Amino acid sequence: MKTSAIRKHEPSWHIIDAKDMILGRLATDAATKLRGKMKVSFVPYLDCGDHVVVINASKIAVTGTKATEKVYQYHTAFPGGLRTKMYKEIIAKNPELIITMAVKGMLPKNKLEREWLKRLHVYAGAEHPHGANIAGSTNA
Repeated sequence: MKTSAIRKHEPSWHIIDAKDMILGRLATDAATKLRGKMKVSFVPYLDCGDHVVVINASKIAVTGTKATEKVYQYHTAFPGGLRTKMYKEIIAKNPELIITMAVKGMLPKNKLEREWLKRLHVYAGAEHPHGANIAGSTNA
């Protein structure tokens, strides 16, 4: 018996409206679509996912006291280089970054992660330039 190989496919486009959605639930939905896990032909070692457009990123919701207490940390790799930013600071300046970091955290850390993140398109408002792609997609 021979195993059939999955060929390069034409990815579909999905649109997610982030208005009043919980951040974690939106991120899991987007990560699943980026990887293509909902497809019958899913293979974990191949890139068989779709494009995901997230609109209204500035209107995302978080539960509990995360809106005032959640802290994002990163290190500059220099001594004493720990940097912290609060959720409310980031959502005011760059709301796209919040969703991108949440989705990135839910993707496997491998060579395909960069390819998946290239297909994630996040916009703070309701306007986006991908209208023709989404209208022409079979799974919009």
